[in-house]
Amino acid sequence: MKKITYKKSGVDIFKANVFKSKIKKIVRKSFRSEVLTDIGGFGSFFELDKRGYRNPVLVSSSDGVGTKLKIAELINRHDTVGIDAVAMNVNDILCTGAKPLFFLDYIAYSKVKENILIDVVKGINQGCIESGCSLIGGETAQMPGMYREGEYDIAGFCVGIVEKDAIINGSEISSKDVVIGLESSGLHSNGYSLVRKVLSSGELKRMGRELISPTRIYVKPVLSLLHSSGSKSGITGIANITGGAFYDKISRILPVDLDIIIDKHSWVVPKIFRLIQNKGNIEDREMYHTLNMGIGMVIITKPQSARAIISKLMQSGIKSWIIGEVKPGNKLVQIK
Repeated sequence: MKKITYKKSGVDIFKANVFKSKIKKIVRKSFRSEVLTDIGGFGSFFELDKRGYRNPVLVSSSDGVGTKLKIAELINRHDTVGIDAVAMNVNDILCTGAKPLFFLDYIAYSKVKENILIDVVKGINQGCIESGCSLIGGETAQMPGMYREGEYDIAGFCVGIVEKDAIINGSEISSKDVVIGLESSGLHSNGYSLVRKVLSSGELKRMGRELISPTRIYVKPVLSLLHSSGSKSGITGIANITGGAFYDKISRILPVDLDIIIDKHSWVVPKIFRLIQNKGNIEDREMYHTLNMGIGMVIITKPQSARAIISKLMQSGIKSWIIGEVKPGNKLVQIK
């Protein structure tokens, strides 16, 4: 009778350990001074430095990249999806006014070439560097039978910090506030199931580099805005335009007696979105409910602060426009 081993079952522990040793040098590049241990232990230690804070609150988020990974597999490019994994999390906690502190990843696969996994981790680490947080640990799970050969999945978990009296939750939004839309870097990491349904395999390959463009990380420019004055620069709300897009994500932060009116003609929608819409014969509401349409994040602010915010964002390399206004209503988003 043949002897059965874990390796013969599809899990190579030795190979996994070699991979982990190779990524240690990469990951250390994102370490902040508060990181106390190298990756690979039973837990990751981060010493919370409360100096400069009066009443700090920790903020957490968990999210993944979704079926955008299918595009990475199709065009065999894996060095950007890790940035997406970080962006989806740090941009979310940024909406509360929080500064990211550390990030943990989860990579699951059946059988994937080591160089692909290293590219993924490089992307995650790059996203952490861009957002000012540390990649302090995670899990790399080899799961035979769960994924086809060459397939993998990525998710992440992020923790940030914000002063309790500086939390942004939309409660200060009032009628006549204006909505500023921040330019996206493309589709970001939502709506790819729709995109893959509309476009052929050949079209996906041909447009692969554009479709795989990583989600823009807004952390440093927006934190700079929030810290530019004690009054949050007039900012009353922030929404990350991801799944559910304009209708779901913006309404989430609205008080019950207010609506937001978005003027869809106030910015130029990138061609890729119009191509998808025309190819799939998709109605406007579905597009603005699924895709970001060129707006990756919105900031709600007092009218008198809008121009200064737009100017500061431009100095950080981010185009932005006044795309809407807050009106009395019933916690709804209207796009006209």
